[in-house]
Amino acid sequence: MVISMVVVVTSDTTSSEDIQSIDSLLLDVSALRVATDNFAEDKRLGEGGFGVVYKGILPDGQEIAVKRLSQNSRQGIGELKTELVLVAKLNHKNLVRLVGVCLEKHENILVYEYLPNRSLDIVLFDAQKNKELPWAMRYNIIEGIARGLQYLHEDSQMKIVHRDLKASNILLDSTYNPKISDFGLAKIYGGDRSHIITKRIAGTLGYMSPEYAMRGQYSIKSDVFSFGVLVLEIVTGRRSYGSYDYEKGTDLINAIWQHWIREKVVELIDPSLRNNSPIDQLLKCIHIGLLCVQENPADRPLMSAVNFMLSSNTVQLPSLSRPGFCTQEICANSTEVSSNELSITKLEPR
Repeated sequence: MVISMVVVVTSDTTSSEDIQSIDSLLLDVSALRVATDNFAEDKRLGEGGFGVVYKGILPDGQEIAVKRLSQNSRQGIGELKTELVLVAKLNHKNLVRLVGVCLEKHENILVYEYLPNRSLDIVLFDAQKNKELPWAMRYNIIEGIARGLQYLHEDSQMKIVHRDLKASNILLDSTYNPKISDFGLAKIYGGDRSHIITKRIAGTLGYMSPEYAMRGQYSIKSDVFSFGVLVLEIVTGRRSYGSYDYEKGTDLINAIWQHWIREKVVELIDPSLRNNSPIDQLLKCIHIGLLCVQENPADRPLMSAVNFMLSSNTVQLPSLSRPGFCTQEICANSTEVSSNELSITKLEPR
């Protein structure tokens, strides 16, 4: 499919002028109604703050995922257009592929390739389904996410900060290769600035970096933090939130760090991996995950460095400092948070 677009994008917003020509991507809503049996309930794949995603089949037999913006969506047409503009200009095997768009008066819809194994969180955090993810497959998922992020941050025409990298936004194809999805909160990041400050804190509980959640500062290193959380989740099979006693200030990063310094981190590895996986590779991934969640963004590696560390068996990994621990608490004066209206704050060292 040829994509013909003329796009003008600022670092903070996308207007209707950003999309000048999308003729080759336009799909008629009637065709999407046919493809999804009129958005039938049994075609529903999932739901988020934006609306509902349905499975559909085009007349040529192509399977699609139809992201339909609801009238009461928190995402809004601005974010939908941002996602359209960014995804249409991106091309990488570890990013979800845009098939088409419908921007009619009462319907705002993005259409993506259908990925049969759904999202990583559905498999990873299910005690039975996660047995479908042996270590070799999980390592491939980690590497694929890292390659996709390097493309966004360093190799694409635009430097892009995703801002909502999480397990539910990692989709899996038929062979469990990962594809980063949901670019509604993404931002163009360019120039020589070390970070950008926003008054709108938009992200997801448990994955936002402390400097972003507390001060609104985001950069490519914010995504690196989220990637680090994802790596720790993949190795342990535990969510970054909801698995520990938060009243005592214990989250996944904190728990892993405490076990790491006591040289007992093996105890937190997913039990299904402990007896049939290379322990040195598991420990390397935990080390890389902790490196990515360092408190100081400058101490977190670029994704190109992460990919080098993942691919090398001889590289010496940098030493670790105490990470930026996070707890969950309702932020009474927060602005907007995309899907979980909670912020995260740093725990002071004990």
